[in-house]
Amino acid sequence: MKTILLTGASTGFGRALAKSALDRGHQVALAVRNPETVSDLVIGHPGKAVAIRFDLTEALDAERAVKETIEQFGSLDVLINNAGYGLLAALEESTDEQLTRNLETNFTGPFRLIRAVLPVMRSQKSGRVITMSAIAAYANHPGFAVYGGAKAALDAACDAASQEVAPFGVKFTPVVPGPFRTDFIGRSLEQSPRLPDYEGTVGKFGGFLSKMDGKQPGDPQKAAALILDLLNEEKPPFRLLLGGYAHTMFSKKLSSMEAEMNAWKERALPTDFPPGA
Repeated sequence: MKTILLTGASTGFGRALAKSALDRGHQVALAVRNPETVSDLVIGHPGKAVAIRFDLTEALDAERAVKETIEQFGSLDVLINNAGYGLLAALEESTDEQLTRNLETNFTGPFRLIRAVLPVMRSQKSGRVITMSAIAAYANHPGFAVYGGAKAALDAACDAASQEVAPFGVKFTPVVPGPFRTDFIGRSLEQSPRLPDYEGTVGKFGGFLSKMDGKQPGDPQKAAALILDLLNEEKPPFRLLLGGYAHTMFSKKLSSMEAEMNAWKERALPTDFPPGA
């Protein structure tokens, strides 16, 4: 049995993860903006589930959530940073307010929460940090400049942090899903007014998302089961791609990056000083 602090547990991936974790006998602190949205889980799993009022954009909430989890359960083994939302807007279309709020939700808030749990995990010489990323962090689309950028920033931070705390038995896994059948495209996707010049790029991608809504190939329940299976792995992957779309897009990106690197390698390598200089 593990003690898990899970953000965004009210809908989508978060609810699937919460249900699966509780069914497996784990203790789960459900960190949500409105505790009423998870009252059924708390009532249905007395002593195993507790709701914590939590807002990723509030700086003090991170340490409070960690403290309340430990006060309730006496331990904290796993952080699952799941809460987040999308923004469909060309970079030029996005406002400062949108940029700030999206970065707070998808990067700064999760970053604070990771920072708050690390002293606990470092002290106990064990812990798992799982973050819900997105394929947009690696193979992006028009309109996801802010959203994909925020996810990429968090993944880069996790890459460094995982190396920093590896000697203490703390393991990181960013989870990189493609399109899954959640409410991300609907309730969790903010949009900006479209400039006519971006209809052929951002508008086209937005249309693609709209047609896919409700027909996404990914199954959140299966994803939740695999994510929780990571807790039993002695050597979990640093990065876990979920679903066929994510694997296809990631593979294409790797191939294009390698081709581009090799195309410029002959001119780029000589920019070093000569050996021994």
